[in-house]
Amino acid sequence: MGILSGNQEKQPLHYGEIFGMWSYISVAKGDYAAYQTFINHTGDKELRQLLEELTQGIKQETAEIEDILKANGIALPPSPPERPVAELEEIPVGARFNDPEISAMISANISAGLVACSQIIGQCTREDIAMLFGQYHMNKAQVGAKSLRLNKEKGWLIPPPLHTKVPVQTT
Repeated sequence: MGILSGNQEKQPLHYGEIFGMWSYISVAKGDYAAYQTFINHTGDKELRQLLEELTQGIKQETAEIEDILKANGIALPPSPPERPVAELEEIPVGARFNDPEISAMISANISAGLVACSQIIGQCTREDIAMLFGQYHMNKAQVGAKSLRLNKEKGWLIPPPLHTKVPVQTT
């Protein structure tokens, strides 16, 4: 029996796994605070629902990862304070994020989260950690598809210039 076999939870974490999880929840906590702010700024009902879904997902992921880090004696990254609830009309027009901007930032964060999950999976020796981040990756891919659909339906998706003139090859 090898040193990395048996009960996964009894195996030591290596420094890459620790750093990956610690960094992941550090960024997730920042995203959580940003999404709370975005909820105050959005006027679109569907975008608000997506933001609320994202904040619930972050809460769950953060709690799960924090439990693992605590069980292994790792200090947790700091959490930013909860953001207060504000009414959209109370935020001056020039100081508001608009819905397409919020949606674009969400899309970028989802994309970065997918890369982070893949990187953590790739460096894991503990299968339970790799499977956990595989689940997070799948969740992000699903919410990314929702975000893409929302961006298309609302007309917020701005594609780069489309390459429609393909040169003709002569032989």
